[in-house]
Amino acid sequence: MDVPSPSSRRWLGSREQWLERIALWGGAIAVALAAIVFAKAADAAFAVFTRIHQASSWWPVLLTPAVFALLAWLTQGLLRPTRGSGIPQVIAALDTPDRAFRAQNLALPVSAGKLGLTVLALLGGASVGREGPTVHVGASLMYVIGRALGFRDPRQATHFLLAGGAAGIAAAFNTPLAGVVFAIEELSGRFEHRFSGTLLTAVIVAGVVSLGLLGNYTYFGRVGASLPLGMGWLAVLLCGVAGGLGGGLFSRLVLAAADGRPRWLGQARARHPVLFAAGCGLVLALLGVVFGLGAFGTGYEQARLLVQGQGGVGDGFGLMKFAANLVSYVAGIPGGLFSPALAVGAGLGHNLAALLPGVDPAAVVVLGMCAYLTGVTQAPLTSAVISLELTDTGDLLLPILAAVLLARVASSWVCHVPIYRALAGRLVQAMPAAGPAGRENG
Repeated sequence: MDVPSPSSRRWLGSREQWLERIALWGGAIAVALAAIVFAKAADAAFAVFTRIHQASSWWPVLLTPAVFALLAWLTQGLLRPTRGSGIPQVIAALDTPDRAFRAQNLALPVSAGKLGLTVLALLGGASVGREGPTVHVGASLMYVIGRALGFRDPRQATHFLLAGGAAGIAAAFNTPLAGVVFAIEELSGRFEHRFSGTLLTAVIVAGVVSLGLLGNYTYFGRVGASLPLGMGWLAVLLCGVAGGLGGGLFSRLVLAAADGRPRWLGQARARHPVLFAAGCGLVLALLGVVFGLGAFGTGYEQARLLVQGQGGVGDGFGLMKFAANLVSYVAGIPGGLFSPALAVGAGLGHNLAALLPGVDPAAVVVLGMCAYLTGVTQAPLTSAVISLELTDTGDLLLPILAAVLLARVASSWVCHVPIYRALAGRLVQAMPAAGPAGRENG
């Protein structure tokens, strides 16, 4: 009987490596199923809000502040880690192996709460997305599964967190490549060569499950746009700079609010968090009275109309959605930034297209989306890949890459630290010092 050579054993991997792979792939299936349930529940919740808004645009003036206040009250204690996007919590958990911190931010009750409370936020019309929360839920599920199966070494925990976050973004947008790039560029500044294949397979598993249950679809539909030389590339410059500056401004305002600036806002938020959230909800509801349904929810429908060139969205949509996203996030309720940021970028591109006669408006809208998303996240590769996969616009590859690189530079002029990294850093700074017993070692 032939005995496998040492080289073949290294290629096949050890028993522990195979157990880790199987656990990661099984976890990816769980993440994909959770993402699908989340998406369906979020869509159903916002559909209910839409019917309420259609009955009267004044109903949200009562409903939205009440839901914001309820969310602020529910998230003051054990569910506090459910606030915001969820991506900063995952980054902070990757940056520190403290077991108590990870248990607090990645426990199953937190994961379930993140899902349920984000759905509640959309039921109240909040201008938030579900992609960031899906990353949080995915990382949480993977972390819990890994620990349950005995993978408690810090390195192994990092693998599960990265794979969970990547699978979450892949399943949420149906963008497998974006999931891998997101894990490398946004979640972690390090990447092990040996782990790359396992991570890629986990993302593929999540994508296949999503594809099998939801079908083969492109998030915003296919965009048959092109950008010729000349005036077309002026669109790259305008979208890159404007999107970067606008996204950087949004991030700077969010970080200032997180630091309690201006002082009056910080004091109001600290002393009366429930009333402050209700006030933010009231501002959002009044935006809805003035500008219509587009002020609420993810902005997906309006962005899709702009990408497809179907119109029906006013010239003030981008600026209005910027304000709606800001008050929703500053309120401190659960909810993400990705989809609303894409909507703001689509509105920005729509405005810039009016300055560029003879240039395909759909192409400018796509450039506006990827540039503004880059401005907010300062993650150009993730933004580029997400935009390409969401619109299936391979002909715009070079213009998109150029726009996101310009946007990354312009954003850094306004906001010096990427928003997710900055928020994660604040979470780590707020941690109590952990002794050896608090390290992730079992």
